[in-house]
Amino acid sequence: MPISFDSERKIFKLDTATSSYIIEIYEQNYLIHLYYGAKIPDTNLKNHKFLMNWFGSVSPQNINIEDRRFSPDVCTFEYPCEGTGDFRSSAFSIRNADGNNATDLRYVSHKIYPGKPRIDGLPSLHVNTDSDADTLEILTEDAVTGIRAILYYTVFNNYGAMTRFVKVINASDRPADIERVFSSCVDFNTNEFDMITLYGDWLKERTFERAPLGRKKQGVSSKRGSSSHAQNPFGAIVGRNTTEENGDAYGFNLVYSGNFEFSAEVDAHGASRVLMGINPDAFGWHLEPGEEFSSPETVMVYSSDGLGGMSRIFHRLYTNHLIRGKWAHIKRPLLINNWEATGMDFTGDKLVTFAERAKEIGIDMLVMDDGWFGKRDDDTSSLGDWQVNEEKLGGPLKDFIARINALGIKFGIWYEPEMVSHDSNLYREHPDWCIHVPGREKSIARQQYVLDWSRKEVRDYIYEMMKKVIGENKIDYVKWDYNRCITEAGSPALPPERQKEVFHRFILGTYEIMDRLTVDFPDLLLENCSSGGGRFDPGTLYFSPQIWCSDNTDPIDRIDIQFGTSLCYPASVMGAHVSASTRAGFETKGNVALWGTFGYELDPNTFTPDDIELIKEQVSEYHKYYDLIRSGDLYRLISPWENDRRVAWMFVSEDKEEALLTSVVMRKPHDNAFFLRLRGLDPEKYYVDDTSGEVYSGALLMNAGISLTNYSNNDGDSFKIYFHTL
Repeated sequence: MPISFDSERKIFKLDTATSSYIIEIYEQNYLIHLYYGAKIPDTNLKNHKFLMNWFGSVSPQNINIEDRRFSPDVCTFEYPCEGTGDFRSSAFSIRNADGNNATDLRYVSHKIYPGKPRIDGLPSLHVNTDSDADTLEILTEDAVTGIRAILYYTVFNNYGAMTRFVKVINASDRPADIERVFSSCVDFNTNEFDMITLYGDWLKERTFERAPLGRKKQGVSSKRGSSSHAQNPFGAIVGRNTTEENGDAYGFNLVYSGNFEFSAEVDAHGASRVLMGINPDAFGWHLEPGEEFSSPETVMVYSSDGLGGMSRIFHRLYTNHLIRGKWAHIKRPLLINNWEATGMDFTGDKLVTFAERAKEIGIDMLVMDDGWFGKRDDDTSSLGDWQVNEEKLGGPLKDFIARINALGIKFGIWYEPEMVSHDSNLYREHPDWCIHVPGREKSIARQQYVLDWSRKEVRDYIYEMMKKVIGENKIDYVKWDYNRCITEAGSPALPPERQKEVFHRFILGTYEIMDRLTVDFPDLLLENCSSGGGRFDPGTLYFSPQIWCSDNTDPIDRIDIQFGTSLCYPASVMGAHVSASTRAGFETKGNVALWGTFGYELDPNTFTPDDIELIKEQVSEYHKYYDLIRSGDLYRLISPWENDRRVAWMFVSEDKEEALLTSVVMRKPHDNAFFLRLRGLDPEKYYVDDTSGEVYSGALLMNAGISLTNYSNNDGDSFKIYFHTL
């Protein structure tokens, strides 16, 4: 069984395809974490909870436990609480009606069952049938306050993955306030780890960073109201010697698009505590008697096959159990977006010429970006006024779309639903509908404010305008943008004791509208964007099967971004287009964009005959390699964090019948010799190099490697090689 309970030893054992996770009910019903790592058959771990032979005089003792090795401050807790003897970072804290935050959750009961529960109001991984996963619920309670917390663990039976979340219930007759509610905590009895995180900025999202765990607290977080460009809600804890293909790798990813924290604290004894969940800064949740609160879900992946093994588990898991709807497993349209070509300076006639050229080269869809509504000719006005500018389009939107469709081209449109311009009819009519603190100056960014989506009337107003435009017109695709962070996080609609709920309520509101949109329009392809990749997270992927990876479309810069993104997220979700950037030619732009969803950000009226022939070839390759890239396994052969001059990656089909190798020169190497050992092939099979016609065994390609010395080594050069079996 994937989940078992030894009633004699009082031990839970959760087995994924690659790992075991073990919890003990200790004396006085303490929940103790014993192990997380490579799969083991037994549970003889009774001494793993103790970090020392006896606790010091400064460590508190439970008066009812005689074992001198146990202290709340020096044991490996499953879900540590605040103020009752554990001085490390806590996972959970409640401010009770008496004003203190002493919290002590103990085991009460448990349930084990097939399948996986949903989380009210929040995205989460899903199962296709109950046989896909098994779930453990552990009910805990603070005997003094009556606060209960149900700890949920779901094991995905075909993957090295499990998920965790927490439901808090105020079972008392007095109100209480949640101060901290992390979705997961893992105590390791060592600090022989490195932490890997993805930092960034606008145009530089998800950049790889690796650092050893020191005897301190370290990690990443966001309190911007979104998961953010600056940090991503992904982190990994890996062995000091872990490489791309060897060693322990523990990956953590939060299914959430708001403020988060991923942190590790190493104590004086060299033990490590890893936490992931909602950032407790500027967070709180008021619970009246009988009320509940559910945390977002943490996805936890373990692999003994290094970073590559960890990534491939995430990719398959998300492809099959996170991304939903019509577009989860069918081919998506190849699109061209007008933004980089025209900005907001376009007319309906101009975009029709884009569609005419797009049809000639095999593109499926035209996306009309920002500027089609209100008086929107620049970024200073009209957000919130979602009425079509018929003067700009030369008539009703329906007639304009009919002209596009008549060419055999689908049509998509841009929205930024969560925002309102200072210069807009909506703001003039409802200045209190934006997030703000009454009496305090409102910060402005990009000449816009953030709408208060904690308020139902605000959400309904915006959605009804969207629904009217989308419902009355043949729109196949929506690009959902989000272009500023949240400041002055207050809502006049909430009482004082609930003001710390604004950030989380805002995200819940966003999820509600995305859900309504995908339910009302199930055939719609939704792509999320946040000034590029500022909200690139699993919470967003639950609603949209692809996210614009970055506003930086330079192919050399994109290499860092896409390599970092691939640590956790599959190729099928990475919005990547060929643009007018100048540091590389069309071939390299196409080779890099082919890794992602693929498309174009260009004015097709500027294409030369040579450009057209090359683009037609790229379109053909997009269709040829579509299934291989989106359902194959990714191998990062040379990463930019290992080599600042040349990178290489490959996709291998699940049946190992075909593979696509791509390499890019970022800066001219010091020498031209280039021998590359491939990965992921079948050593017993023979593969044809589609470029040269040479035949190699999989064993040769992976062990001796392939000579690529004759390929060009100039800045910005690239090549790809397709292999297939005989």
